[in-house]
Amino acid sequence: MADTLVELVEGCRLPVLRKNQENEDEWPLAEILSVKEVPGKKLYYVHYIDFNKRLDEWVTPDRLDMKKLQFPKKEAKTPTKNGLPGSRPSSPDRDVRKSLDLNLQSASAPSRGKTLPTPKRKAESVSLTSQGSAAPSVPSLPSSAEAPQASVFPAVVRESFSNKSREEHEQLTNGTTRRLVPSQPGRKRKNCGTDEMIKVFQYNSPRSASAFLPPGEDSQDSLDGIPSAPRMTGSLVSDRSHDDIVTRMKNIDCIELGRHRLKPWYFSPYPQELTTLPILYLCEFCLKYLKSLKCLQRHLTKCNLRHPPGNEIYRKGTISFFEIDGRKNKTYSQNLCLLAKCFLDHKTLYYDTDPFLFYVMTEYDSKGFHIVGYFSKEKESTEDYNVACILTLPPYQRRGYGKLLIEFSYELSKVEGKTGTPEKPLSDLGLLSYRSYWSQTILEILMDLKSDNGERPQITINEISEITSVKKEDVISTLQYLNLINYYKGQYILTLSEDIVDGHERAMQKRHLRIDPKCLHFTPKDWSKRGKW
Repeated sequence: MADTLVELVEGCRLPVLRKNQENEDEWPLAEILSVKEVPGKKLYYVHYIDFNKRLDEWVTPDRLDMKKLQFPKKEAKTPTKNGLPGSRPSSPDRDVRKSLDLNLQSASAPSRGKTLPTPKRKAESVSLTSQGSAAPSVPSLPSSAEAPQASVFPAVVRESFSNKSREEHEQLTNGTTRRLVPSQPGRKRKNCGTDEMIKVFQYNSPRSASAFLPPGEDSQDSLDGIPSAPRMTGSLVSDRSHDDIVTRMKNIDCIELGRHRLKPWYFSPYPQELTTLPILYLCEFCLKYLKSLKCLQRHLTKCNLRHPPGNEIYRKGTISFFEIDGRKNKTYSQNLCLLAKCFLDHKTLYYDTDPFLFYVMTEYDSKGFHIVGYFSKEKESTEDYNVACILTLPPYQRRGYGKLLIEFSYELSKVEGKTGTPEKPLSDLGLLSYRSYWSQTILEILMDLKSDNGERPQITINEISEITSVKKEDVISTLQYLNLINYYKGQYILTLSEDIVDGHERAMQKRHLRIDPKCLHFTPKDWSKRGKW
C-alpha cells in the first residue's frame, strides 16, 4: 500500500503488484515514468525493469510497495568549460596539439579524446576455421578441457582490412581496449568453406559436445557487441538516441479496426489531439484515423476501398497479398506505419515512404479484404535486406500468419534470384518467428536429401542458401542454434537426432498455412535503372 506522506516522482523505483501468465501475484521492480491526477486519486505510469515495454501500464497507489522505495540517483555533473555544462576543461596548448594530431593521424588510428567513425563492417562471405589461420576473436571461449571438437567459428571478412589492422582497429574502437582472444592450440583442421560438402547423418543419438559459437547474424547487436549506428537512408531501425519520456509511454488507449479492438503496446506519433480519446477509430480498408464512431460511419459512406490499394500479386483461398508502392500510395503507407508503430518498438517511423514497398496480407470475406499483417522492404537494399518491418496484428497472432509472411518474403527473393535477410535488430517475437522458420525450412531440406550409392547424403551451405534464398550467415547461425554441425573424423557432419526429427515432424503437422508459388504473380522491377522511384 502506498504511503501518501511520501511524494513519488518520476524516476523512483519500487516493487509493483501485477499478475503473471499463471494469473499469480508477483512484485517485480518497476520505474515510475509519469504521474497524473484523476478525480479522487493519483495514477502512476510504470515500466517493469527487465520486462518488455509492452507490459508498461498505469497503476493505482494500492499496487505500490513503498517499503522498498528507491529514489532516483542524482547525476554526477562533469566539470564545465566556458560555463557550458558537460564539456571537459581544456588548455589552449592541448587544443592545438589535438588539432595537429587529427591532421597527422590516419583513419586507422583514432586520435586522443576523439573517436573516428568506425568503418562499416561488411559480411561478404562466411567460411569455417581455415587451416593455419588464427580463429577470429569472440566474446568468450570455453577452456581447452571444455572446448568441443566440433567448434565452428564464422569468419567475418572486413572491407579493406588486413588481419593486423583489423586487430588494431578492434583494440581502439570507441577509445576502449578490447581483449583479443588468442587462437586455441590444437590440431589443425582442413578448410571447410561454404562450398565444401557436409555429410548428413540421420537418426543418430545427439552428441554431448556442443558447438560454442559467437553471436550469429541474428544477434540483436553488431558482431563485435557494440550496436552499430543505423543507416540514414532507407533503414527503419530506431537508433534510440531521441528517446524521451513521451516516446517511452503508450499514448493510445485503444484502437478499433473493423470488428477488432486493439490495445497498443508502444508509443505511436498519432496527432496529439487524438491521444486523449478513449478509442481511436480506423477505417480497416484505407487505415484513415478518425476521432469518433460517427465520423467513421460518415467516412465509410464515402470510402470506396474494399481492399488495400496496389496490385494483388497472390491469392489462394481467402488469403491475398497486395504490393503497395510507398511513393504512389503515400497516405495509405503512412497510415500503415502509424498503426504498425503501435506494436513495433525497435523500428522508427519515416513519413518519407518513397524508398519502400509494402506487402499487405489480407483475409477475404463478403465485406472485403481485411488486413492481417504486412511487411515492408527497401526498393534498393545494399545489404540484401528482404524485410524492413514485419508485423502480424495481435488478433491474428499465434495462428501461423507470421511464418506465412516470412515465407512469402523469401518466395519474392527466389523470384528475384537473390538471397535475403531481415533488417536487424529483430523484436523478441520477430526473432522467435524467424528462428522457427529458418529451422523448419533447413530441416525440411536436410530430411528430403537422398543418399547416392548407399553413402550418406551430402550438401553445402551454399546449396542450402540457394534452395531456400536464406542468406548464408542465417543458415550457419541456425545450424549452430540447433547444434546440428559437428566435426567428426576430419570432416564436418550434420547429425539429425531422433528428437530433432520427431519435433520437426510434429511442428510441420501443425503448419497448415503455406505459400503456393504457383499462385504468385510477381514481376520484380530493377529500381536501380529508374531515374525516380
